[in-house]
Amino acid sequence: MSPGLTHNRPIRIGGASGGFSDRRHAIPRMARTAEVDVIVGDWLAEMTMTEHGVGKHRRLATGKSQDPKQLALADQLEDAQFSVNFLDCFEPAIPDLKRNKIKLAVNAGSCDTEILAHLVKQMCENAGHPMNVAWVEGDDVIDRIKELSANGEKFRSLNRGKDINLNAWGFEPISAQAYLGGLGIAEAFRQGADIVICGRVADAAPTVGAAAWWHGWNADNIHELAGALVAGHLIECSGYVTGANYSGFKKMLRANKHLDMGFPIAEVDYNGECVVTKEKDTGGLVDVGLVTSQLIYEIQGPLYYNSDVTADIENVQVEELEENRVRFWGVKGLPPPPTTKVGITANAGWQAEYHVFFVGLDMEEKARWTEEHVRESLGDMAEKLSLLKFHLNGTSPVDAPNQDAATVDFKIFAQGRDYEMFDMENPHSFGRKTMVCILESAPGASLSNDLRQIVPKPFQEYYVALFPQSSINHRVHLLYDDSRIIDIDAPKNTVTHPRQQKSYETSDPIDLSQFETVRAPLGHVVMGRSGDKATDANVGLFVRHDDEWDWLRTLLSTDKIKEMLRVEYKGKPIDRFELPHLKCVHFLLHDHLERGYSSTSTYDTLGKNVVEFLRATTVDVPKKFLDRGKI
Repeated sequence: MSPGLTHNRPIRIGGASGGFSDRRHAIPRMARTAEVDVIVGDWLAEMTMTEHGVGKHRRLATGKSQDPKQLALADQLEDAQFSVNFLDCFEPAIPDLKRNKIKLAVNAGSCDTEILAHLVKQMCENAGHPMNVAWVEGDDVIDRIKELSANGEKFRSLNRGKDINLNAWGFEPISAQAYLGGLGIAEAFRQGADIVICGRVADAAPTVGAAAWWHGWNADNIHELAGALVAGHLIECSGYVTGANYSGFKKMLRANKHLDMGFPIAEVDYNGECVVTKEKDTGGLVDVGLVTSQLIYEIQGPLYYNSDVTADIENVQVEELEENRVRFWGVKGLPPPPTTKVGITANAGWQAEYHVFFVGLDMEEKARWTEEHVRESLGDMAEKLSLLKFHLNGTSPVDAPNQDAATVDFKIFAQGRDYEMFDMENPHSFGRKTMVCILESAPGASLSNDLRQIVPKPFQEYYVALFPQSSINHRVHLLYDDSRIIDIDAPKNTVTHPRQQKSYETSDPIDLSQFETVRAPLGHVVMGRSGDKATDANVGLFVRHDDEWDWLRTLLSTDKIKEMLRVEYKGKPIDRFELPHLKCVHFLLHDHLERGYSSTSTYDTLGKNVVEFLRATTVDVPKKFLDRGKI
């Protein structure tokens, strides 16, 4: 077979990592068992991008060069900002990757992609298994951001709830990474690369690139690319499509399938349609519910944007072919936008927090007592802080089974730009002024025995905007073939899609009074998945049975979601649309996550618990649905 020239079978792509903290054994095991043609993996998230961006900025500020032409590799590795834990996954797999001729494409390069690529090349050579290594350039756009901003470009925020422009942001950008597509990866494979190291390509881009290489697609194959984009979205979070973060997890627990969850495999056909499965002889599960859950995860509407293509998923369909094999189809391809997403990092200041624990009665009054004492002690400093929040977290039930179960955490959280306000050497700092309140406290107030969180730590602001693809220097570097460099053109056929995606209430709602109902948690019959996109949270809620769909779409109006969110609804816009073939209602909660992962004061930093909060809310559920058995 000559990949890229024939369509005699789908390409099998293994998803080996969904983040920097994923399990280490996926690449070695997939390379050894040889169930796949290409292994892809994602090591980047908002947290790692900000962390590595700050690290690289700090290094550059010292004037230290990392230029491979000037420094030995060992010297370059000092303070290099790539995902170091990728190496733990990669090194044991080198012999089997070579022996089984399995290609690899990952985004672990982060802010120092070139350095990681050279290290990977050396590791292969040292192991006695040299391979062709390429790396992808173009995601680092901080210099271009500053240049365009100086010329008046505003870079409006993608978060509608705080529609500001970069010039009015109030922070100095230190790092900016544009989300690249997968066609650079495809070109590297076409030029003989075995391993492609990327920085900030989109999470699904390695899958798009692998499929485009295998099937010989180009930028005009928009329907096929759209299918591969969704396939990449399904496997980009590894275990999330094979059993993790799943509303139906209890059935796996009962069947003892929750251990050693297999990593996912996407079988992408020549027309972009796909079957999702997992590694053989592993735990976990692939079923319609899991594929649906991952399809609706971290999307922002019926259009899924990417640098290579836009996927319209409103009419996507899924079906279970056999155990652990689920097919999806119905994705429509549209031209990509002329822009791509860019994540911009800035140092924002310092933060600290202080925790007091209470038990028992009168919790609201104890919290008020403590807050007013802290504010009195802080005095004018309270007005100088950029953020001061008091969180009473948990409840203390009467007749609790034990004291720990009755313990409530009262968190005092502060942020500010001036380090002196947080420096514990300063007797007038936030920490010192807060601690003095404990001996005039409400009944039972107890301190944590770990006060490290009151020591100031830096935090970042993360700004998400759109960046013109025509301004990206997208290139592939081949660390073989005389170190040839290949330019990747920006897409020529683009469409500027409306900023506001389709949002609507259901058509032809039914009369809910026809049902005999019981007050019960929504999650007894409704499954779901939620996640974050910068400051926005997305929530998808779906049912398992056809006769439940009309009830769900009628019940879950935007007003109903606001009611169910209760005090968590802060008056921000909410978008709503439906995925009828998936029996799903999807909501995008704008600015629900405060200022995003890097600077939030809340527990739900990644928006994953929003859906579980909603599923635990009681509504009027038709009795006949409950009679089938709770999820």
